[in-house]
Parts: sequence; C-alpha cells; structure tokens
Amino acid sequence: MTQSSSQSNKLDFASAQADITTGNIQSHASEIHGVLTGLVCAGFPFEDQSYITMLNDLFNNGEGFPTSVKATIKQMFNELWADILDDTYTFQLMLPDDDDSLVERGHALGAWVQGFNLGFGLQQKDTPVASTEIKEVLTDFAEIANISDEMEEDEDSEQAFFEIGEYVRISALLCFTELGTLPIKPDRSGQDNSTIH
Repeated sequence: MTQSSSQSNKLDFASAQADITTGNIQSHASEIHGVLTGLVCAGFPFEDQSYITMLNDLFNNGEGFPTSVKATIKQMFNELWADILDDTYTFQLMLPDDDDSLVERGHALGAWVQGFNLGFGLQQKDTPVASTEIKEVLTDFAEIANISDEMEEDEDSEQAFFEIGEYVRISALLCFTELGTLPIKPDRSGQDNSTIH
C-alpha cells in the first residue's frame, strides 16, 4: 500500500526503450507513451484492455507483442492512469532524461506529440467532441512534432525545450479534464468507496 515503494519501481524511458528494442519492436517508447496518453485523454476507459491490440496493429503489424513488451506496455498504461489521476500533477511525458542530448530529447518529444495526436484521433474518430481549446492543442502538437529539427545544444534551446515540454504536459491534462473517463472503482469490501475526483 505504500506509495513510495511503488514510485521507486516506476518505469522510466531507458527501461521501456530497452524492453521494446529487446523485443524487436521498431518503435520509440515516447511515441507509445504518447499514443496511450492520447487515448486516455480522449476518453479511453481504464477498464478497456483493447489498447494492447491497437498498439499491436500500430507498431507490430498486428502480430502479438512478446510477453516482456506487453508487460512493459501494461505497466506504462497503469502508471499513466495513476499519474494522470494524481491531484499533485505527477503526470510526466516519457522522455529521455536530461543527460541525453537535446536533439535526442527533442526527437523524443516530437515522437510523443505525434503519438498523442494518433491516440487521440483513434479514440475520437467516431465521435469527435473536441472544444476549440483542444483543437488548438492538437494543432500545436502537430507543429511541435517537428521540434527536433530546430534544436541546437545551447541554453536558449534548453529553456525552450523545457517550456514546450511543460506546455505539452499541461495541455494533455487539459484534454483529460475535458474528455477523460474516470475509472470505475470496484467495491471490494461492501463499503461505499468514494469516487476519484
């Protein structure tokens, strides 16, 4: 039940990318995380397990993922939900850490926003209900997808990268606030469980 122990076992970009690469999946961990976030922020329910099939189709030609990759994606999905519902805004984009080059991090951010727009579009394809603000976010994300082409290793670019990353993070939370579906809390004890707010 302790949250600190679950925080220390949290999946990071390097571990996720290593699992995906080892499983011979030609994909970027940031893009997969972006797709999952886009789905969730557009109203994909926590209880629906079909996201694995969707990702199989998108990233593995419909072939089943190796067990280790499937476990990584499930962990990514579960942690994404925990973070996005956390009142302290622990939700973060899955990107390489600050030790990696700015170009690499910029490329990962571009892959993340592309993934987000893809996941969002998949979830909203039958019932597009986006407000003007969300349409603006999706347009901005499409432009941000090309960010790595303009990155240079200097302090100004580092600051710009940080600000853009923060804008993307907050915008994703905005999308969830408008369109997300809260999980159904199981009532295991016979007592009335409070709803997640």
